[in-house]
Amino acid sequence: MKYKKLSEQVLVITGASSGIGLTTAKMAAKQGARVVLASRDEESLQRAVNEIQAEGGQAVYVLADVAQRDELEKVADKAVESYGGFDTWVNNAGVSIYGRILDVPTDDAHRLFDTNYWGVVNGSLVAVPRLLERGGVLINTGSVVSDRAIPLQGHYSASKHAVKAFTDALRMELEDEDAPVAVVLIKPAAIDTPFPEHAKNYMEAEPTLPPPVYAPEEVARTILACAERPKREVTVGGGGTMLGVMGKVAPRFGDKYMEATQFSGQQLDRPADPDRPDSLWEPNRGSGREHGDYPGHVMQSSLYTRAALNPGIALIVLSMLGLTTALASKYRAANRTGSAGWDF
Repeated sequence: MKYKKLSEQVLVITGASSGIGLTTAKMAAKQGARVVLASRDEESLQRAVNEIQAEGGQAVYVLADVAQRDELEKVADKAVESYGGFDTWVNNAGVSIYGRILDVPTDDAHRLFDTNYWGVVNGSLVAVPRLLERGGVLINTGSVVSDRAIPLQGHYSASKHAVKAFTDALRMELEDEDAPVAVVLIKPAAIDTPFPEHAKNYMEAEPTLPPPVYAPEEVARTILACAERPKREVTVGGGGTMLGVMGKVAPRFGDKYMEATQFSGQQLDRPADPDRPDSLWEPNRGSGREHGDYPGHVMQSSLYTRAALNPGIALIVLSMLGLTTALASKYRAANRTGSAGWDF
């Protein structure tokens, strides 16, 4: 089917009060799309809509918890009431928990899945029947940890694995019916958003993002590109892709690399604040910002992602992945001969 230009579309975006969702909504509105923003944080939603409208864009918001399917029904109804329907639905809401799995209460883990997994399921079950009537795009936000789990965010990794499996299965079922709905999975790497400060923390230190870290604008550009020209799956950030390749080609090497880098890489050099707010159970009201406060270098774009969206430069990225595969293979060969394995 032919997909509409972004300027002709209506987009519904969950988790739109901060981070990737907020950046995507603002960017879409600037390009002429009409947007419906949804999240639990009404103060931040209202501020975002006011900013979009002040710049000449069209936007409305709906207060909704993605864990509640009936609340997402109201989001869809608002899109119909305001703009006659929607063309792209973006399931983006998410939250995380930092800490070792044995230290995280199961109630918190259930709540994380209510948002990260069931929020995607609920949004898809609300969006797809309506998209079947007019055609369109369903975009689910997974993560690079959909492919390669990381320590200290075990439940988050598990939820994103589940999102990938659900998205893949839904896509196949819709394709089998020749349904006019494209299903896209976006897998961001570490993104400079308020993600760490919104996460529940069970570590002794304050959480942070492991490098390399990318700007949320790169994810937003990817989402909007897929709204016009859907791709099956796009990873945002070449660093995350390399971790996935290592995990598949040399999983034990991947484990060792993660153990060596991800424990220290996800903790700041300051003790955890016992009174810090988070967004696991209740929204951190009024804290909606596009960018976080990552102290290191933030990459503004990803060559790998641009290649995935523009095949003309894919050759460069394939060369990078080939190098990663070669290094991983050398590690495996070194292990078989009993040598150190890290000396390459």
